[in-house]
Amino acid sequence: MQISANYQALAYLVSAILFIFALKGLTHPATARRGNYYGMAGMALAIIATLVGAEVQSYGLIIAGVAAGAVIGAALAAKVKMTAMPQLVAALHSFVGMAAVLVAIGTYVNRAAAGTLNPVLMTELAVGIVIGAITFSGSVIAFGKLQGIISGKPVVFKGQHLLNAALGLAIVAFGVHFGMTESVVSLALMTLISFVLGFTLIIPIGGADMPVIISMLNSYSGWAAAATGFTLQNNLLIIVGALVGFSGAILSYIMCRAMNRSIINVVFGGFGSDSSAGTSSAAALAVEKGVRSASVEDAIYWMEDAGKVIIIPGYGMAVAQAQHALKEFMDLLIERGVEVKFAIHPVAGRMPGHMNVLLAEADIPYDHVLEMDEINPEFPTADVALVVGANDVTNPAAKTDPSSPIHGMPILDVSKAKQIYVIKRSMNPGYAGVDNLLYYQDNCALIFGDAKAVCEGLASALKGGGH
Repeated sequence: MQISANYQALAYLVSAILFIFALKGLTHPATARRGNYYGMAGMALAIIATLVGAEVQSYGLIIAGVAAGAVIGAALAAKVKMTAMPQLVAALHSFVGMAAVLVAIGTYVNRAAAGTLNPVLMTELAVGIVIGAITFSGSVIAFGKLQGIISGKPVVFKGQHLLNAALGLAIVAFGVHFGMTESVVSLALMTLISFVLGFTLIIPIGGADMPVIISMLNSYSGWAAAATGFTLQNNLLIIVGALVGFSGAILSYIMCRAMNRSIINVVFGGFGSDSSAGTSSAAALAVEKGVRSASVEDAIYWMEDAGKVIIIPGYGMAVAQAQHALKEFMDLLIERGVEVKFAIHPVAGRMPGHMNVLLAEADIPYDHVLEMDEINPEFPTADVALVVGANDVTNPAAKTDPSSPIHGMPILDVSKAKQIYVIKRSMNPGYAGVDNLLYYQDNCALIFGDAKAVCEGLASALKGGGH
């Protein structure tokens, strides 16, 4: 069965509208599920319209590719943990980048054999290959850093910016030569250097900036898809690629504002460190540093009769999968008449919306989850602030220490709560590698242990009647 170009164009238009509705829905947790449905419907319609188009002459390889992708995707979806979602997103970005490279190279081979290459097409091919290759290798490095295969510390070396500039100029030179001469050698060198540039651009970026980098790579993948759309003369790919490209760029800008940094500073600044370490002497190190430690019973003493408790989730909650235990604890507090709210920083976790997704997974109501600008005025009225694995986004050094690498970054005003309890596995700093001044305040105490175990302990103690 085949449809005419007009019907296919109409189907593509409807798909594009559904994708726009999907983006709109994803702007708020309450409508995110609906946004996902719109996106899935739009993609299904786009695939069907493409498969029944006149340009498709054979279905064998297409069916094989779709089947293989479906099996791999289903297996990953069933296996991947929510904590691994950032690296999965990075991996998916790399697939988009490599697809753009392969489509461009395949188009070049086919059109060269047919003798139908032209300067405009050559330019489109060059742009698609460059963006796709940079997206692929950059996303692979981001995946490695998030997965722990590569150290989260920035890999900085002398002359790296000059090297990147030289690689960029070489790409432009070979790209121009490729467009003018249709040289296979220039094509190969342009592609290879683009892969190397993606590597050298991302390897110096530390773990603290990974949320922004994931968003930026998302933008790159969109532009790679748009370039592929021009190559294939597919209007829907161009539209969707532009939507993803612009939305990723806007999100990167918003996140940079949340960190009080420019995108140039993120890409070329290279701060951030690997925060992995043991916990054997956490309490002893706390005493040595002059930090107070507390027990679950101490925290319950304050919380069971509190008027308002604000919970601040971070990556430690994600690693421990403590969101369900927090939901139980929240319900028990509410039964006692305590007002409970969750405070979300824009860059908490390892990707945009990481904490929101985890809390939604635990069925924590959306009206209990507030963004930074909404919740900050409420901290002075909170009897207790419970920090669950968040570090850099609660650090008062961002406001009080001009020498700190995170100075100027908007933070959650946890320090203004009457009493603060922080659940931590160790005294190690967060991903930015900066000591948190919050821990040294008189109204702050640390509860050492796995976030899930501690939250379950809090719930059990509350059930037992506390003090």
